[in-house]
This record gives sequence, C-alpha cells and structure tokens, in this order.
Amino acid sequence: MFFGKYRYASYADQKKKRHRFRWAVLGFFIFYVCYIALTTLVFSTKVLENDAMQPELRIGDRFIVSSYTVYSLLPDGWLNHALPFRRGNVVLVDTAFDTPHSLFDRILDGVIRFFTAQRIGFLQREPLYIKRVIGLPGDEITMTNYVLRIKPKDASYTFTEFELSDKTYDVTIPQVPALWDGSIPFSGNQETIVLGEDECFVLSDDRSNTNDSRTWGPVPVDSIIGKALFRYWPLTRFGRP
Repeated sequence: MFFGKYRYASYADQKKKRHRFRWAVLGFFIFYVCYIALTTLVFSTKVLENDAMQPELRIGDRFIVSSYTVYSLLPDGWLNHALPFRRGNVVLVDTAFDTPHSLFDRILDGVIRFFTAQRIGFLQREPLYIKRVIGLPGDEITMTNYVLRIKPKDASYTFTEFELSDKTYDVTIPQVPALWDGSIPFSGNQETIVLGEDECFVLSDDRSNTNDSRTWGPVPVDSIIGKALFRYWPLTRFGRP
C-alpha cells in the first residue's frame, strides 16, 4: 500500500522526496568531514588501559586529548620553535618513531576506519602511550633512586624534576631487589645524558618496570602527538590530570 502510494505520487512530491534525500546525504557528509577534522586536527578521547601512571591516574580514566597535528601544518618559525607542551604535562606518545605518516595517510586511515567500525585500517597503528613529560630539548639529565635531576639548557644549576614541573604530581617508587644494579633498565639509576634539540624524556608516574624513555630512550618531539587536557571520567576525579 505504502509503495503503491509512493509509486503514483505526483511529480512535485517525488521531487520533494529527492530534495530531502540530497539534503540528508549532504548533512551526513558535512558531519563526517567535521568529525574527521576534529579528531585529526583538534582533539580526541583516550582511555588509560594500564596502571603505569599511578598514583595520579588509574586504569579506566578517560581523557579529552588535544592533537598536535595542526602544529605540523604551520610554517617553520610560526611559533618561534615553542613546544605546545610543558614539563609535567601528561601527553600521548606515538611509539612508531621510525615510521612517520603523512596527514593524508592519517585522514585516509580515519575514513576507512569510520566506515568499517574500526575493523579495517589503512595504517598499521602502533600503541599510543600516556606518559608525563620530564625532560625538554637540551636538558642534561640523570636519574638517582627513580627521580630525575635536570640541568636545563643554559642553566647553571641542577634541579629535581618536581622543582621544574609545571604540574604537581606524585610518583610510585618501587622496592628495589638487592641484586639489581645500574645495568638494569628499571634499576632507578641512570648515567647523565644530554637531550638533543628535538628530543624529550618521558616517564611513567609508576617508576617500576613500565616502558618509557628508560627503555625507549629519548623520544622525538614529533612523537608526542597530543596532551591530556582534562579527565572527564570518572566524575569524582574530573579535572586536569
């Protein structure tokens, strides 16, 4: 009955239906473009899936994360080489240091994943880790008993990581077995290194056997792809991480 009625509808009614369909398709396309632009260039969400950031952050915490992709599109010198993050900021680190992807590749990957419900992707995505920025380019750093001591570039004195941090935070210091020594990556001690002009040092708040710059080494600035702006879940811990 319904189909028969539509079949013999007037030309004006059919034209109106086609017009509404075109507007619906256009609306969906605009929504999709805005979604891709926002999640690629502006912000996204991230769930903490491990306990590497205890005691400040916990498994299941959800964050709004800013994207630094837009900074890579700006002309050289536009920001006077200023970094979009500071010491103590919680950031998102892409561990695919040696396989950078172009903006076009990331957008195409987002398109495919959107229409396949995240089941198929153009790129093989490496794990993204939530860590805290401790050392900045040019810093001279050393670690003693799991706490980093830092001599910033052109500075005359050495400070603890807490004295230089833009954000107050606590760390978990593990009990060290008697047989551990400085040759073990998670021993809590590290010889002095100087970060390059495009390198940062990121650490977990839980300083036990969790992967961070103690095992990766300094990470390229470009591998820090976003900053956690605020935690929106659970509501009892809502706020800046």
